[in-house]
Amino acid sequence: MSEARIQAGDLDESTRAALQRLILTLADTKRLMGLRYSDWVLGAPSIETGIAASSMSQDEWGHARLLYAMLKGFGVTPSVIEHERPAAAYASMDPLDGAFPDWAAVVAGMVVVDGAATTALEAFSRGRFAPAASRVPKMLAEEEFHASLGAAWYRRLAGAPEAVERLRAATEVMLPATLAWVGASDAAAAALADGGLTAAGPEILAAYRDRVRKLVAMAGVDVDAVAPAATWDPARGRGPGAPEEEVVERARGDRNRALLVE
Repeated sequence: MSEARIQAGDLDESTRAALQRLILTLADTKRLMGLRYSDWVLGAPSIETGIAASSMSQDEWGHARLLYAMLKGFGVTPSVIEHERPAAAYASMDPLDGAFPDWAAVVAGMVVVDGAATTALEAFSRGRFAPAASRVPKMLAEEEFHASLGAAWYRRLAGAPEAVERLRAATEVMLPATLAWVGASDAAAAALADGGLTAAGPEILAAYRDRVRKLVAMAGVDVDAVAPAATWDPARGRGPGAPEEEVVERARGDRNRALLVE
């Protein structure tokens, strides 16, 4: 990709809209990932793991805030995006729509979903968009802990007869929608690749399969045999459906709206 850095105002209207979609789906994914991790601060298998879940939750929310802040260059007010949208407007990755039902699903989420967001961010950071080049590398450095913890727990559960089936099932449920998201190749994704703002969908998808292949194989999953989900919402850059209303209420801070201080 070219090293000439650009801002949102340098782009034509259609490419600018595509870039705004990418940033929003990354930000929403980070925001909901943080909430899903926070659900397990007190329910993790050990105190130490709960502390790690808390740390990852804080990382994800910090990353989301940085990504939402990038939308200022598109004439968008981040506080409106963060606190005033309905669930149907969220562009987060599909597997985060519902709560993780058990620790095996949390671990699968660390590898499958968090890993997909990291792969997409890596490609975004190497593109021409100046704010991504300056801000995303710090996010990626913090994500290294998430990846190492997820890999360690995945190996642990994959080697436990009483846990591996649940790990396999959670992985298989998450992968089709995640593959569609990370390898998006619709008109908006093509415009971003053509403009040097990120890599092409097939390239990002290949990098993601390489990232998770050996780990998910430990649970008996062949990522190369899994097809991306066929249904797609091009407006939001994700599959159809929406997050649970309860998690979006938490993301918006509805219960504490009167106490909101920016």
